[in-house]
Amino acid sequence: MSEEMELACFQIITYVGTARSCYINAIQLAKEGKFDEADAMIKQGEEAFAQGHHGHADLLTKEASGELGGAGLLLIHAEDQLMSAEGFRTIAEEFIALYKKLA
Repeated sequence: MSEEMELACFQIITYVGTARSCYINAIQLAKEGKFDEADAMIKQGEEAFAQGHHGHADLLTKEASGELGGAGLLLIHAEDQLMSAEGFRTIAEEFIALYKKLA
């Protein structure tokens, strides 16, 4: 795996890890009744997630064109983190909606 690909994988992991943390924080804020702050945290998470998603799409494009020689475990980990963050976003949005309804 090239150094460029390793860097791209670590960037994906960093961005989507940040997004997942934002989504978890959003749930905690909603639990406290701080809905505007929770919504802002979701938005911040979506921005970080988008950066990670774009990085992933770039790697997929390079792979499709034959530029990448064997993805490896690091890319699999990056993709796993991407999917995990996406799941947390869905859960966070559902929890926030529930807390709003209860308030």
